[in-house]
Formats: sequence, C-alpha cells, structure tokens
Amino acid sequence: MEKPPSFESAYGRLEEILEKMNRGSVPLEDSLALYEEADTLLQYCTKTLDKAEKKIQILIKNREGALVQDSDGKVKTEPFNVDEE
Repeated sequence: MEKPPSFESAYGRLEEILEKMNRGSVPLEDSLALYEEADTLLQYCTKTLDKAEKKIQILIKNREGALVQDSDGKVKTEPFNVDEE
C-alpha cells in the first residue's frame, strides 16, 4: 500500500475500514486484507501524531526556553485535533 497523501486521508480510510468490518458482512479473506491495511494506516497515523506532538512541545516552551511542565513534572502538551483548522 502506498503512503497516504495526508493524515486526514489516512484517518478517513481507517474509519471506512472500521465501518465495513463492524457491519460483519465482509468475507474472511477481505477482512484480513482490510485488517492489514488498517494496521498500516494506524502505524502511519500514530507516527504522524507523534511528530505533531513533538513539534507542539517545542512550541509551548516558556520564555527561558525550557519546556513548560505540569505539577507532576510532565511536559505540558496541547491536544492535536485534526478537525480544527
């Protein structure tokens, strides 16, 4: 399978696959192929989101250049929502 042109298209295709599989009317061989495609898409989406999270962590540094941390010492991040523009 080729790399999707964008996160949004990969996510959309993943939703299509899940809808098909949840209907329960897909033959076993087709289900396996869809599962493999979904796994590839999920890996791609996860990597894309991880990269976005790292960029966001860099962008929310405080004025001294250190990452902003919460009370537990974890780096604060901003949610990455693909539906917002």
